[in-house]
Amino acid sequence: MTQLSLSQLLVVVAEPSQTQRRIINSALANNGITHVLECATGEDALANIASETPDLVISSMYLPDMTGTDLVHKIRNSDNHADTPFMLISSETRFRYLDPIRQAGVVGILPKPFSDTELRTALNATVDFIGESNDLLDDVDVDSLHALVVDDSPLARKHIGRVLQSLGVQNIDKAENGVQALEMIEAHYYDFIVTDYNMPHMDGKELLEHIRQKSSQASLPVLMVTSENNENRLAAVQQSGVSAICDKPFEPSMVRDIVRKMVNG
Repeated sequence: MTQLSLSQLLVVVAEPSQTQRRIINSALANNGITHVLECATGEDALANIASETPDLVISSMYLPDMTGTDLVHKIRNSDNHADTPFMLISSETRFRYLDPIRQAGVVGILPKPFSDTELRTALNATVDFIGESNDLLDDVDVDSLHALVVDDSPLARKHIGRVLQSLGVQNIDKAENGVQALEMIEAHYYDFIVTDYNMPHMDGKELLEHIRQKSSQASLPVLMVTSENNENRLAAVQQSGVSAICDKPFEPSMVRDIVRKMVNG
C-alpha cells in the first residue's frame, strides 16, 4: 500500500483565537499541508468532521462551547469517525486535565508555542496511524501474532488496538485490568502484551510481577504504555522485568520498533 503523504492530509483546526489559527495554518503549510478547515468552536469542528471526514483534528484545550477533552471524547464515541487522529495544542500542563486526553488516544500533545520538530513528529505519527501499511512489520509474521491489550480505559484499549492493527496485527484480545488479564494469560498463549500502569484491582506493575514470578508464560514480552510520570514508580517497573516502556501519547513507529524487537527476541 502506498504511504500517505503530508500534503494529502485534510485537517480540521479547532481554535477560538484567529491569531493562533493563523500560526497553526502557517506551520502546517510549512509541512506541505494546505487543506485546512478552520473552526472557532467545538460544534463547528464536529460539523466539519461529520461532513468532510478529515484525516486529523487539531484542537486547543479551551473552546467557547466545550473543552478539547469534550471534543476528543465526542469524536471517539461517534459512529463513523471514532478513529480520527487527534492532536492537542495547548499551554495547559496540569496532569488532571491532560491525562483524559492521553487516555483517549492522540497523536500528539504540543505546547504553545510549539516547534516545527514537535509538529512534524505528530504529523508523521498521524500518517503512520492512518496508513495501515502491513509492511511496517514486514520482517515479522504478523498473521500469526496474538496480542493482549490491558487498560481500564475503553478508549485507550481501542486506540492501542487500532495502532496494532495498523501494523498488521489482527489477532488482539483486550482486558480491563490485571486480574482479568491474568485469567486470559493462563487460558491463551500470547506473543506479547501491551498494558497500562494505573488500573484498578491490579495495576500494570503487579500484573508484570505476577507474570514474571508465577505465570506459565514468565518470559512473555510486556510493553507498558502509560501516562505515569513518577520516575521512582517507572524505575520499579524496569526492575520488575518490563520489556519496554512507552509514553502516552506515543508514536506508532515507536510501537512498531518495540514490537519487532519483542517478537524477534
